[in-house]
Order: sequence, then C-alpha cells, then structure tokens
Amino acid sequence: MSSVTRTSISKRRTLGYIGLSALGACIGLLFLLPLWWTFVNSLRAGGDTFRFLDPLQWETFFTLTPSLDNYAALLSSDLGLATWNSIFVSTVTVIIGLAICSMAAFALAAIPFKGSGVVFIVVVVSFLIPFDAIAIPLADLFRDWNLQNTYTGLILPGLGNGMAIFLLRTFFLAIPQDLVEAGRLDGLGWWGIFRRIYLPLSVPSLIGAGLTLFLFQWQSYVWPLLNGTDAQHILGPIALSNLQGQFNVDYGVMFAGSIVLTVIPLAIIIGFQRYFIQSVTTTGLK
Repeated sequence: MSSVTRTSISKRRTLGYIGLSALGACIGLLFLLPLWWTFVNSLRAGGDTFRFLDPLQWETFFTLTPSLDNYAALLSSDLGLATWNSIFVSTVTVIIGLAICSMAAFALAAIPFKGSGVVFIVVVVSFLIPFDAIAIPLADLFRDWNLQNTYTGLILPGLGNGMAIFLLRTFFLAIPQDLVEAGRLDGLGWWGIFRRIYLPLSVPSLIGAGLTLFLFQWQSYVWPLLNGTDAQHILGPIALSNLQGQFNVDYGVMFAGSIVLTVIPLAIIIGFQRYFIQSVTTTGLK
C-alpha cells in the first residue's frame, strides 16, 4: 500500500472521527437543553416562565436579570429538610444495601449450594417487577408493623436491590477461581475470601451498585408518599410536588427546587462515572 493511499485513509478516519464527535456533541446539547431552560427559568420570576416561548428567541434560554429569589423562597418551604432527609435515607441505603447485596452476590457467585439457580431467578424477577406494583400492600404491612413515618420504614425497601445483586454477581463470576483456591490453601474461610479477595477487586462494581441503590431511593416517589406522610420524614420529591398550590403554581420556585434535586445526583454521577462505566464494561481481570 502506497504512502498516498495510507494518508488518504488516515484523513478519512480523522474526518469520520471529527464528524461523529460533532454529532455526539450536538445530541448531548439537545439532552442538556431542557435542563438549561429549567435552570434559566429558576432565575426568573414565576410570571415570566412562559413569556419568551412563543416565538422562540434568545431570551428563551438566557436572562439578563437573574435573581436568586426563587432559591431564597425554598428556604421557607419544606424542601430544605426534605433534601437532607433524602440525602440521609439514600446514604444509609447505600451503606447497608451494599453490605447486603455484595454478600448475597458473593454467595450466588462463589459458594456452591443447592437451589442457587432458583434463588438467582427470584433475584432477577424481583427487579423486573416494578416496585410501585407492590408498594400499596407493602405499605399496609409497614403500617401494621408501626414503621410508617419512620426512617427505618423509608430505608428498608431499598436495601435488597435485585439489580445491584445482579451487577455484583456478574462481576464476581469473572474473578478467577485460582485466587479462591489460593485463599483456601492459605487457610481463609468464605468470609476471608470475600473480604480479602473479592471486595478489593470489585471497587468499580461496588460503586456502580452503590449508584443504583442511591438513585433508587433518591428518585422514589410512590413509597415516601405512602410511608413518609408527616413533615419530619418528608423526602425531596414529595416536598417538590407540594410546592404546587391548589389554585396557582409558582413555576420559578418549582424549577428552583427541581434544579436543587437534580444537581446533587448529577454531581455524584459525574464524579463516579468512570467507575460506573468500568463496572458495566469489565468482564474479568486483565
């Protein structure tokens, strides 16, 4: 192959790469546009929210007179306490849920026992069934157990997450059995193998499972609506919906609350996205 032909192929590949990158950037901007519009309108008075939509103009997506009045109004609402409640519930769910899900995944992946396949099928089915489908009967049980309007009642349903167990089990299955056998020869029991071999090798997968647990609790609406009805245990999504009045809606305040509840998980996802991608794409040790 001549040098001219190689140069031509290299140029075509470069142009193709630039074209795909530009296309990806445009698609990314299209996804970002609604969030940006929401942010801009959170800096406007509620009466100006839809003022610049028809026709579309540059002021639709920019404002020359930004104001933080909508964010200040949030301080006098229940959203502040609700946001801290959501952070607390989600954080505790991640810590305890990771311990439970990782041990369950380890048992299904490494410890041979009769019925493991049936147990795994039950785990898979558990995250294929929408949680909202069982939320009402589960809320009745929690009410009978005096767990309504308690942090325990808000946290418990998110601890055993089938998707997190599935992700961790898939990763654990890729760990070579040679390491397990070496650990057994060194006198390690199953707990030692789990703690000293599996967990250190599974940090990206654990972070991915932790994000799954966090987002499950953070965006949950039906369960806290059923089980966290008092002012002390209200969570973010419920407090945000309560900002809508019976006869009027201040969209500026609602958009400000939406931005607050979006920025927190968005920052966490961006901070850990490298590990989350590794948890999805990693199929074993290299």
